[in-house]
Amino acid sequence: MGGLALLLALQGAVAPAADSLPQITLGDALQRAAQLDPNYVAALGQVDNAVWARRSAFSVFVLPSISLGTTATLNTPKFFNFGTLRPERYAVQATITASYDLFLGGQKFAELSRSGAALEGAHAGELQARFATALLTESDYYAVIAAVELDRVARERLRRAREQLAVARARVVSGAAVSTDSLNLRLELTRSEVAQLQQQSALRIARLELGRRVGADGPVDAAPLDTTPAPELPLALADAITQAAQQGPAYRAAAANERAASAVVRSRLGAYLPHATVSWTGVGFDNRFVPSGAKFSQLSLGVTFLLWDNARRELSLSQARASRDVARAIRHDMDRAVQHDVTAAYDSYVTARASAALAAAGLATARESFRVQQSRYTAGATTILDLLDAELNLSQAEATLVQAHYATRLALAGLESILGKRLFTDKGTP
Repeated sequence: MGGLALLLALQGAVAPAADSLPQITLGDALQRAAQLDPNYVAALGQVDNAVWARRSAFSVFVLPSISLGTTATLNTPKFFNFGTLRPERYAVQATITASYDLFLGGQKFAELSRSGAALEGAHAGELQARFATALLTESDYYAVIAAVELDRVARERLRRAREQLAVARARVVSGAAVSTDSLNLRLELTRSEVAQLQQQSALRIARLELGRRVGADGPVDAAPLDTTPAPELPLALADAITQAAQQGPAYRAAAANERAASAVVRSRLGAYLPHATVSWTGVGFDNRFVPSGAKFSQLSLGVTFLLWDNARRELSLSQARASRDVARAIRHDMDRAVQHDVTAAYDSYVTARASAALAAAGLATARESFRVQQSRYTAGATTILDLLDAELNLSQAEATLVQAHYATRLALAGLESILGKRLFTDKGTP
């Protein structure tokens, strides 16, 4: 027992005090974690890419593609320069070309449809990544809250064990109890010290994980949350299922991916039709980098039809169809899964909330039972084993209530992640 006491003292000296740790609120933790999570950063990049793809799909309907080029040539020996109309060692040719696709077999419209679906999917993916990051952050945050409470429970258990050991020693000295009472309480004291060591370690690890999540260099403490009982959900199960199917990020992304894949198939079919392109080219010759000599222009209309390209066109179409079929299967599976997913998350919150209420009632009963057994043992009306059972039941009831509160908050975060929206305005409460 002396070694455990020394280890407790050393841990208290090495571990930073809770008051000296930086403290963060849940709202700040969610904001900071979203800026640091690689998956969310990648989702934001996908949105930006989709926005530019959408702009490109619109611009091809109204704007031509334009290119500029200049070529400077050193001739040895001198060669006729069309700009100066005499042999020159240097010749410069500048070209400006503007082209507009008149007809691409419907590929423009297919790309417009694909880019719109991709943009919607990117927004849904960003929302899904944001709530996934929030779920991980809340899990780490609540883990710190729970670890702090469990550490308090462990310290209370240790305090009670020391007090009971002092009472047992006095009763043994007075002859009112046998020496085994003192031995049993010494064993309980040792168990309490071990439990506190384990809980202190869990608390340090939880604070370090929260610090990593929010970008801190060391451990971070979580600001306490409201301890009022968790409220009822503001929507019925049927409404939750309907909302998830309509606006849940995972289900929206699956539907958008199917539409995008179908648009790619239509685009590949456009390769079986002729393509028409009108282009204008301006050319200038001189012996200077910016020619001002001879100039002429060309206006041309080109029509092409791909007759055979060694089945590369067919391969591309087959791959697009396979991708569409996969996306469609995923969307159908998500449609079938929405009722299961939402029901599981919804019932998880309802069950956790009810468990927390029962745990609170159980804690009140355990406290009263311990008080009675403590009074009876002091009066010599019960055995030390009954007192130890009551003390252990009290510690377990306190830990059960803490874990029930943690499970309730985490269940709510899981349901919000599926729905893609907050069910309560203040994230400081469930």
